[in-house]
Amino acid sequence: MTEQYVLELQEVDETQAAAVGGKGANLGGLSRIEGTRVPAGFCVTTDAFRRIMAEAPSIDEPLEELSRVNPDDREAIRTLSARIRRSIEETAVPGELATAIIRALARLGEGAAYAVRSSATAEDLPTASFAGQQDTYLNVVGTTEILRHISRCWASLFTERAVTYRGRNGIDHRSVHMAVVVQRMVLPEASGILFTADPLSGNRKVATVDAGFGLGEALVSGLVNPDVFKVRDGQVVARTIAAKSRAVQALPGGGTREAAIDPRQQERPALTDGQAVELVRLGRRIEAHFGRPQDIEWCLAADGFRIVQSRPITTLFPVPDSGDQENHVYVSVGHQQMMTDAMKPLGLSMWRLTAMVPMHEAGGRLFVDVAPRLASPASRAALLEVMGRGDPLVRDALETVLGHGDLVPPLPDAAPAGQPAGGASAPAEADPAIVTELIGRSRASVAALESGILAKTGPALFDFLLEAFAEHKRVLGDPLNIQAIMAGMEATWWLNDRLLEWLGEKNAADTLTLSAPDNITSEMGLELLDVADVIRALPEVVAFLRDVEDAGVLGEGFLDELTKVAGGTEARDAIEAYLDRYGMRCVGEIDVTRPRWRERPGTLVPVILDNVRNFEPGAAGRRFEQGRRKAAQKEQEVLSRLRALPDGDRRADETKRMIDQVRAFAGYREYPKYGIVSRYFLYKRALLEEAGRLVRAGVLAEKEDVFYLTFQEFHDVVRTSRVDHRLVRQRKDAFRSYQALTPPRVLTSDGEAVTGAYRRDDAPDGALIGLPVSAGTVEGRARVILDMADADLEAGDILVTPFTDPSWSPLFVAVAGLVTEVGGLMTHGAVIAREYGLPAVVGVEGATRRIRDGQRIRVHGTDGYVEILP
Repeated sequence: MTEQYVLELQEVDETQAAAVGGKGANLGGLSRIEGTRVPAGFCVTTDAFRRIMAEAPSIDEPLEELSRVNPDDREAIRTLSARIRRSIEETAVPGELATAIIRALARLGEGAAYAVRSSATAEDLPTASFAGQQDTYLNVVGTTEILRHISRCWASLFTERAVTYRGRNGIDHRSVHMAVVVQRMVLPEASGILFTADPLSGNRKVATVDAGFGLGEALVSGLVNPDVFKVRDGQVVARTIAAKSRAVQALPGGGTREAAIDPRQQERPALTDGQAVELVRLGRRIEAHFGRPQDIEWCLAADGFRIVQSRPITTLFPVPDSGDQENHVYVSVGHQQMMTDAMKPLGLSMWRLTAMVPMHEAGGRLFVDVAPRLASPASRAALLEVMGRGDPLVRDALETVLGHGDLVPPLPDAAPAGQPAGGASAPAEADPAIVTELIGRSRASVAALESGILAKTGPALFDFLLEAFAEHKRVLGDPLNIQAIMAGMEATWWLNDRLLEWLGEKNAADTLTLSAPDNITSEMGLELLDVADVIRALPEVVAFLRDVEDAGVLGEGFLDELTKVAGGTEARDAIEAYLDRYGMRCVGEIDVTRPRWRERPGTLVPVILDNVRNFEPGAAGRRFEQGRRKAAQKEQEVLSRLRALPDGDRRADETKRMIDQVRAFAGYREYPKYGIVSRYFLYKRALLEEAGRLVRAGVLAEKEDVFYLTFQEFHDVVRTSRVDHRLVRQRKDAFRSYQALTPPRVLTSDGEAVTGAYRRDDAPDGALIGLPVSAGTVEGRARVILDMADADLEAGDILVTPFTDPSWSPLFVAVAGLVTEVGGLMTHGAVIAREYGLPAVVGVEGATRRIRDGQRIRVHGTDGYVEILP
């Protein structure tokens, strides 16, 4: 194939990024949009770059070293990237390549000024913009200078920032090539950036225009603050006009300079409102062409706007595809389930197939549309009440959306007066015997699934699983199950409300629920202490586990290796028995694709070793008994204080019934999730065996490829023995991009992402505000842990982490307090913190960023804030 070194911009479009890079391809596409004016120019293609790379001396060795460097090793990246850049810049441009560039310049005008702009193949992508990672040179004059700056653009593929960015995004340095765009310079009156969606709120209906005088470099470099216009529905709805004291201007002979702006002009708007609206109208056409919100660079000359770049806005959280034009308000499922990480397609589709309510998918996360419930004042009040009890930030976010008044009807001016505080009667009592019955039903259902699934393969497996999903939902939706869950929650709320009113005591139920029976998640943490008791008595086993932990060789085979040391068989039997009961658990367990403890038992080794080091034998039994006694003492104290009040006997009797109810049912709150995850593990094991058959038949490259298919797509592959490998690659790329996104608690169909805020002023200045979920105050060393496998805890440490699902419970026995970024009053981390008596504050925005590992902090679990201590 003949190499093509130069292509005119009019010859290319978005499909040709491999030849002209992301910027060149998008500029070619822009030039085809009616009414969009793009400065004339041409692209020096990636064929030219490959030619230069082939001729650059001694480039292979540093490139190979660079592929092995850790993206955080700044010194190594600085040294290697400088060597590569120097080699490229010192390589002479071959004669036929130089001739092709000179001919293209002659067609445009050799004496004119040009912008010489990098255009990498991994640039302006839907999942990674690479904005500012490579170099652009403005107002370059003369053939010799243009050729030199083209070489500098090629070399800029290996700037430190570009190399680091690729490394952190998992992109191979050799797979990326550099084209260069050469365009006639526009000498603008004003320039700037247009975001067709508000980059702060995410609202797709609000466009934001940043504008300044002269060339756009003044804004990009931060030399001046821009004028900012917000435009919605063809009108400027907000504007901020900045004092613009400096501008970047082109010099007659080439290059640019900073210049002072006449003081009388500094506060003049760079655009009129009419121009801002016109620009946004043009931006909407560009957005429609590319099919997603755009970050557009523009400049304004005497004869109108020119567009010099358009790239996707990659930081916006995607909006669920509702398939209609109605307004929707989505609440995050992940914030309720304490798992806000992105999920793979198989995990998303199976959670939706087994969920009790319809769910919507976006950005690798799941959401529930609550707009219908918000539309009715009666259901709206109930929804806000439930959301507020669980997570005040979700309630505040929903009230923020309601306050806009344009998505759902506004809240009524005044709610009808209810009963006075404390006047409501206690919740209806439930029979504690139903807990035993429900646990028995769940175990029988899981056992039936396990025996029934064994012989199923091929399409018959998928038919069986669809029936199993129906049983899964039947078990969850059993009215008796809902009654048992609500009995514990309502009793908790009643106790906290009444004892605050009657005794002035906050969160009294936290102590009253210590060591509640039948809590499968707290038992999981205590039983790992029992495993540590076995291992503590076996010094050779302890030494072996420390060695494999230090060496990082905690793969599936470590349990077999364990039997080769003295006492290893006994230790393995203890771990295996634990895995028989809890091996289906893991971090992020609502995603069926996540590796379970049974699949990676080495995950538990750091926690076991912490327990060996931090506890004495018999700690599990002592801890449970201490909690039970403390709860009993609290009960007697509360009842005694109540009887001393007016109408005290009635209040004490009512409270006693609620204490009995909360202790009978609080533990069961954790069992339905255990049942779900037990079933998930059986589903996964059968599906992976089916994937293994497809690998052996040559249909799949590896078993885990099925994680990037939906359940139905997987079914189709089994039926047809055909898979779309391109789709699997696209899904893997999309999943990587979703991992970098932070899901909002509430998301609207306009794309507005709403986090919510605490409306409180009862914490000291500088404190980190959160939701109090487990009473008490504790001071200690913060351990910021993002991965349970990295746990290294000492007695008295305070665990700080983004979120905790039940799999984190074994860590709870070793810490003195808990701080999370996500959570609510009845989420699993909160329930287990109360069960173990750990002061805990959840829903602390940015906790893992604002608290440094090793800092001393004080957790106020009763009042809901965290202090960072000197």
